[in-house]
Amino acid sequence: MKPTRTATLDEKTIDAIFASVDQSQLPGAAVAVAIDGVPVYRKGFGLASMELPVQLAPSMRMRIGSTTKHFAALAFLLLCEEGKAGFDDTIGTYLPDIHPASRGATMRQLMSHTSGIRDAMALAMTLDGPAHHSTDRDMLAYYAAIEDVDFAPETSWSYNNGGYVLLTAAIERVTSQPLEAVLRERIFEPVGMADTLLRRTDRNFVPNSATLHFRTPDGHFTRDYMGAEISGAGGVVSTMDDMLRWLAHMDAPHVGSAETWQAMRTPVTLANGTRTAYGFGLVNEAYRGVDTISHGGGVVAGNSQMIKVPAAGLDISIAVNRADVSAAQFACAIIDACVEGLDPLPDGVAPEPVSGLFLSRDTGQVLELAGHDGMQLMGLDAAPMLPLRATGTKAQALPAIMAFILQTFEIAPDEVLLNDFGNAIAFAPASPEPDAVLGPLAGTYRAALGATLEFGERDGEPRMIAHGLSGSVAYRLMPLTGTIWKANIDGPFAMFGAIVTFQPDARGLSLTVGRMKNLHFARA
Repeated sequence: MKPTRTATLDEKTIDAIFASVDQSQLPGAAVAVAIDGVPVYRKGFGLASMELPVQLAPSMRMRIGSTTKHFAALAFLLLCEEGKAGFDDTIGTYLPDIHPASRGATMRQLMSHTSGIRDAMALAMTLDGPAHHSTDRDMLAYYAAIEDVDFAPETSWSYNNGGYVLLTAAIERVTSQPLEAVLRERIFEPVGMADTLLRRTDRNFVPNSATLHFRTPDGHFTRDYMGAEISGAGGVVSTMDDMLRWLAHMDAPHVGSAETWQAMRTPVTLANGTRTAYGFGLVNEAYRGVDTISHGGGVVAGNSQMIKVPAAGLDISIAVNRADVSAAQFACAIIDACVEGLDPLPDGVAPEPVSGLFLSRDTGQVLELAGHDGMQLMGLDAAPMLPLRATGTKAQALPAIMAFILQTFEIAPDEVLLNDFGNAIAFAPASPEPDAVLGPLAGTYRAALGATLEFGERDGEPRMIAHGLSGSVAYRLMPLTGTIWKANIDGPFAMFGAIVTFQPDARGLSLTVGRMKNLHFARA
């Protein structure tokens, strides 16, 4: 049965969803909801800036992060419609100076995160530091130097911001215009999105803009922002009102042909037969049995969610200007409140949580498990711990707001089986060595792409200093085993982490950052 919306949207019910940010001392959220293309709910909760007594509003500009991606993909596809580009072209067609390892990736693969190339934005943030002002040109310099890939094209799926840096460069090369002008002239102005624009950094002033608020582990809000220039991967700022205009346009688009929109919305299928939930910058997945079209966006000090429920005629756009609440969770709660006929939540009982350290012999990946209040927590390759949810089977999955990442975990004390987009990865328990010391592992290691890692002690604590192509950053080190160490940035961005795996003879090491695995460094 196709779900139908409730006869009316109950304002008090939606207000209650935002009760946690409904105050006048701290940052909060802006939300706009439409039914059948008509705005029915527009509110702001909390402050636009902690420095001013101004309440957030859906008419204020806010960062929408990676929701930008489908705008960038559409801009490229419009060039394809004009015969100026092709989505099966290789990126080398437009950027012949990048290394052959990345040059053969197709535009289709870049837009769908199936190229398998390294993520230069992740590399820049890891090696130059998240606060460093890395430009698109700096990230392209990495692609001129990177000599290997994460996986063969279309054999897996890996979210890759660097692919959209390349997409941006291709668009600018074809049009001889900056992406700002391309998006404004070809998309925003024709749709009437007068308050939407590309804002690459937060170093300048843009009128009518809410302030981002980073939250430190001790609960204080600060101005710690990401320093990198963000273009087609996540640089757009918009208002929730403009985003409702855009969501309404998606129902009967006049920017982009029917074929273009079909390509954007159609999830790609991998070589192993796994159907992903991702098209070209858009996520197509079911939430509680109803189809949705969406893309969220995260920045260091805020996040957003854009989501459509076509069968219910429901459009939702939410942005938050603080780091400690989730726009996607708010959006799911609105769908729960407004859409009838949803499937019940899985009622499977999660097994007893398992704690410990697990390693994969095949991929070198590191899995940390812990329990909290009966909930299974999981951290893969130094990523922050995430709660897993029951699925009604023996496998546990990522939180509902991350369901488009097709990973499930079958967890037992003696083995963990990860299904990663149809690829099976086994993990075996490992014995932690919390008292391990660097000893002979200390020294300098160099990657072929020109970056170096220095290991040693400072104030009696093990440290790693990364030197990228344009900056450097310090890490705290924690031993997991004698040769496997977790590295977390020293300072406010401690949530950025990596796994360092030394060769037993200390002649080299591999660096794993999120889904980018085993970047090799040799002792210098």
